[in-house]
Amino acid sequence: MILNHVSVGTSDIVAAVKFYDSVMSTLSIKRSHYIENIAAAYGDNFEFWVSLPHKNKVMAGNGTHIAFNSPSREAVDSFYAVAIEQGGSCEGKPGLRPEYSETYYAAYIRDLDGNKIEAVSM
Repeated sequence: MILNHVSVGTSDIVAAVKFYDSVMSTLSIKRSHYIENIAAAYGDNFEFWVSLPHKNKVMAGNGTHIAFNSPSREAVDSFYAVAIEQGGSCEGKPGLRPEYSETYYAAYIRDLDGNKIEAVSM
């Protein structure tokens, strides 16, 4: 493993936690830590964080996205549906991505602050 953790900024930690609690549960990922009104971490080792950024200036990364492993294609579908239901926007509906590999099945969304996230099953 080459990464310890990644984080994305949010303008509203309460809304972001509600969004990510719902979306991450579709991938069997639980919130593991919470710093009231500041940040939340997900994963057994706090691998993914959502937090208020320095000086509260949220800017989604251009070309940046974070991909989460999914246990199944059905979980990818659920991830996408729940994310859209929770106010996320579509960046790529669930489906095969043969340009990556024959078994690469993924969906892409933008969270409430414009951060791009993906669920992938291989």
